[in-house]
Amino acid sequence: MKRTARIVLAACAAALTLSACAPLLVAGAAAGGALMYTDRRTSGIQIEDEGIELRAGARLREAFGDRAHVNVNSYNRVVLLTGEVPSEQAKQQAEQIVSRVENVKSIVNELGVIGITTLSQRSSDTLVTGKVKASIVDAADLQINAFKVITERGTVYLLGRVTQREADKATQIARTVSGVQRVVRVFEYLTEDELKRMQAR
Repeated sequence: MKRTARIVLAACAAALTLSACAPLLVAGAAAGGALMYTDRRTSGIQIEDEGIELRAGARLREAFGDRAHVNVNSYNRVVLLTGEVPSEQAKQQAEQIVSRVENVKSIVNELGVIGITTLSQRSSDTLVTGKVKASIVDAADLQINAFKVITERGTVYLLGRVTQREADKATQIARTVSGVQRVVRVFEYLTEDELKRMQAR
């Protein structure tokens, strides 16, 4: 029963970040107070990340309209771009647009130069995200709030500030989830001592 509840909650959270209602998507709703306290980013950085997602999404929407499906996810000011664009030129244009957004530190451009995914494909990705999150929740020595999970066309992207041990375990967990074709890590690494000091605070 507890695992079922966790899967439902994780799937709901994934639905918020991978909504299929618009051709251009911006992930990153305002974080609740409880999440801010357990997130490994400072509250200031979390707010900056949300601002980056909103501003970048608006500029991309203006540039591409319904010709592209672009997800913008920022973690500690590192921006991950996923989705589909019509050409290599559009892919580079999207990166250039985001690079001019205030506070962006770097960009990981994973946009595919292919046709826009269907609603059923995005729904499948949302389900995969929920299953990965639920599996991380089930791991006794991992904290779900240390990770951000994004799925695009069966590829799972893992973001967060984690130790090598946590990164390896989360990656292995994600690889065992049905529907996952590939796992890409976009981590900022902490030492075990840094993590202990952070937890002590």
